[in-house]
This record gives sequence, C-alpha cells and structure tokens, in this order.
Amino acid sequence: MSLIKSLAIKSWIIKAVEKRWYSAHKTLFAYILLPFAYFFLGIVKLRRNFYRRGWLKTYRAPCPVIVVGNIGIGGVGKTPLVVALYFFLKDRGWRPGIVSRGYKGKYQGIAWVASDSDPHQVGDEAVLLAARTGGPVVVARDRVRAARALTQEVACNIILSDDGLQHYALERDIEIAVIDGARNLGNALCLPAGPLREPPSRLKEVDMVVINGGDESRCAFSLSAISLLNVSNPNISESVQTLHEKKVHAVAGIGSPERFFNYLKGLGAEVVEYSFPDHYQFQKSDFLLFNSEDTVIMTEKDAVKCRSFAAKNVWFLPVEAHLNILFIKRFEFCVQNLLKHRK
Repeated sequence: MSLIKSLAIKSWIIKAVEKRWYSAHKTLFAYILLPFAYFFLGIVKLRRNFYRRGWLKTYRAPCPVIVVGNIGIGGVGKTPLVVALYFFLKDRGWRPGIVSRGYKGKYQGIAWVASDSDPHQVGDEAVLLAARTGGPVVVARDRVRAARALTQEVACNIILSDDGLQHYALERDIEIAVIDGARNLGNALCLPAGPLREPPSRLKEVDMVVINGGDESRCAFSLSAISLLNVSNPNISESVQTLHEKKVHAVAGIGSPERFFNYLKGLGAEVVEYSFPDHYQFQKSDFLLFNSEDTVIMTEKDAVKCRSFAAKNVWFLPVEAHLNILFIKRFEFCVQNLLKHRK
C-alpha cells in the first residue's frame, strides 16, 4: 500500500471517529464505548485525587506558573494563544519563559529550543514558540524538569506552560482552558466514547475558560493571518488577498485541519484538502504529488518541519491570536490576584 493511500485511510478513520464525537447527539458508537469511557474517567479522577491528597509529589516553582491547556484532544489554538500571552506579559515588565512537552520530539531528558532547532528532535510546536517569541523555551516530558531549568538558568520570573492542564506534578497559579468555539465539547464524553481527557465539570475549577472564535460577549480570542510567507525563504511574502478565487492545495498535519481549511475558504480560496495525522513528520517525498505550478499552503506548525526541502511554491500562513476585552480584563485580574498570593 502506498504512503498516500495509507494516510488517506488513516485520515478517513480519524474523520469518521471525530464526526461521531462531535455529533449533536450521542450516537450508537458512543453508547457502545461508554463503559470504556467510565473506566477512563475513573482512572482520571483517581489520579487527580492522588495529587490532591499529596500521595503523588508536586513541585511549586519559585515563580508563578500559567498553564494554557484544554480538556479535550485535538487542536484548539493553544500555541498562538501562548505566543500572545508571552508578549502581553513581556509588555508589562515580566520576563516570561515557556515550557512544553515537545510532542514527538526525539530529545532525551530536557532540551532548550531555538528558532533554528530541529523540530524532529524537539517538536514542531516548541520550535514555533521559540521562533515567534524569541524567548527561552524548554521541552521535557516531565514539565517539572523544564520549569526548574527555566528558573535556575535564565532570569525568568513567570512560566507559561503550553498544554499541560493534566500534568499535575507542576503546580500552577493560573489555569486557562481553551475551547474550540465551533466544535465546543462535542458529545461531552470522555475517551474513547468522546473527545475529552477530563469531564466537563473540570472547567468549573479553572481560572479562565476561553473560547477560540467566541463573540465579544464571552471571554474569547480569535485567530487571523496577515500575510503568506514562503517556507523556503520566509523573507518572501504575499498578501492573503491574493488567495481570493485562487486554487490552492492546503496541507495540514494538525489536530483540527478543518479549521485551517475553512479559514482559507473564508479568504475566498478554492481549496483542495490534504489531511495528515497531527504532528506528522513531513518528508520531501510527501510533496511529489504537487506540480511546480501548484500553490501549496500549510500551517506554520507544519512549515517548520519542511524548511530544509520545501520548493518555492510552498507557502505557510502564520496566524496571530487577538484577545478580546473580556479576556484581557479577566487575565489581568488573575495576574494581579496571583501576585497577592505569592507575596
């Protein structure tokens, strides 16, 4: 079986499962898997209780820790939000550092990440964070080790954790849970019957519930792109207006590729969709199905893995998170409140 056919089958399976997870009603699929979901939920609650009672060790960093995560699986826009919060804090005199898992990275122990780090070694999201912020980024499977490295080796006085809402070994001062405004919580069931890693009741415990794509009446942020950048030479850019009524081949190896495809369609592009598994390790051979005349567009997270071999017709669409006024006010309140408790 060819790689393209194998990926197509895998993509079809993922879409079929997600269609049932995000159905407006609980399907037969969900009811069949419900016993497994309750078993999973029991393990989640037991583990959480162990941390609460102190039976599992936790680490309190010498500086405040802000966790940006979600209770479900798949992409909800956490990484661009972390970038926005980094600059929000930096503009107000903080010295932020970032910790991440470096998902699918081949590193051992911990790794410091730079804008030119190999994403196959440290993870695509970590390289994106380093490139966009220019700040200190550390990856480790154990975020406690990453947090210790940040506070011991750089002048960092506040930590942002990209994901890690369920990594309870690292104590946190502020928890931000991100929800996809389009898909919400799906059928609100835990894995494997639904898309959740923790029950919806977990949202009552966090400091902020933030909607990606919510309106001004809710604590929310939105993602927008200003220009297209060339993958092989990011100094070359084009306006997103050039996509209007243009046929493009959209490549996405992210948790929620439909969001990316729909955004391009919203810009007026005629989109041919190519879905790959989340955090897919792209290779040069993956692009052999495109002609040199084709316009290929990918996400920024995917682009960092293709810089060394991308052709001149491959572009990426960097996005920025724009925080609404309710988000800003709530976040500022949380930061001021943590300072009182940290004194």
